[in-house]
Amino acid sequence: MKIAIASGKGGTGKTTIAVNLYHTIAKYYNREVSLVDCDVEEPNAALFFPERIIVEQKPVELPVPKIDVEKCTFCRKCVEYCEFNAITVIPPLCHAEIATDLCHSCGACLHACKFDAIAEFAHEIGTMTRFDLKAGRGLTEGRLKVGSVLQTPVIRKIKKASNNYGNITIYDAPPGTSCSVVSTISDADFVILVTEPTPFGLHDLKLAVSLAKELNVPFGVVINKSGMGNDAVEKFLEDESIMTIEKIPFDMEIARLYSGNEMLAETFPEYEKHFLKIFEQINKILNS
Repeated sequence: MKIAIASGKGGTGKTTIAVNLYHTIAKYYNREVSLVDCDVEEPNAALFFPERIIVEQKPVELPVPKIDVEKCTFCRKCVEYCEFNAITVIPPLCHAEIATDLCHSCGACLHACKFDAIAEFAHEIGTMTRFDLKAGRGLTEGRLKVGSVLQTPVIRKIKKASNNYGNITIYDAPPGTSCSVVSTISDADFVILVTEPTPFGLHDLKLAVSLAKELNVPFGVVINKSGMGNDAVEKFLEDESIMTIEKIPFDMEIARLYSGNEMLAETFPEYEKHFLKIFEQINKILNS
């Protein structure tokens, strides 16, 4: 079972839902549950587990081509094949260069070159870290290297690695509706869209709903900070016949605890019922 937690905007409580759902499933249902932090630009799920222990850490690499100017004839055929404008060839200057930050490792330039002037080398774009969290099967975290823009290859790498850990996987997706979110939720069995009852929350929820429908993945909505704003979100969900999985009430004490990276379901056991209900509903939907 693969459950993705996503949101149209940041700050809705997406990671709060992800870590507390992981904690609750591991405690009451199945220790064979793993958590994957796919927000590789700003991974912070690990901060909620102070007893975490790093059990594995390794670089995420992509094969990136390099041009040997001694062999290059500066024919520019590789430039014509490159869809990402990553190659610069200036024949009068005998200059040929590949921008590693633009290259997508598609291999087209190697196919284009008939003079054996292009070879690949490993280029680090991020790191993958495995944590033992003392509960469940632990956390897999991806972290994008500063200056890199290739989030999706890092996400694909950590998702593939997480397939070896547990039979329930929770993906904490990046905020928004970009390619990195698509890469995270596209193969999920169920997607939880987290929103807040504000005009901004509604606007970005509509974008997230459109994405989930486009990808044809089953989804439902958790309204976090319920009671804080207005009822426009609930009206939208009702009008669109979209399932509301749960409402988690707004509480200033919860906000204070979150700022200190404390686990909500652990500090306030009465809140465990919300995460139990979320998992029970999803489990019922997927097994019906």
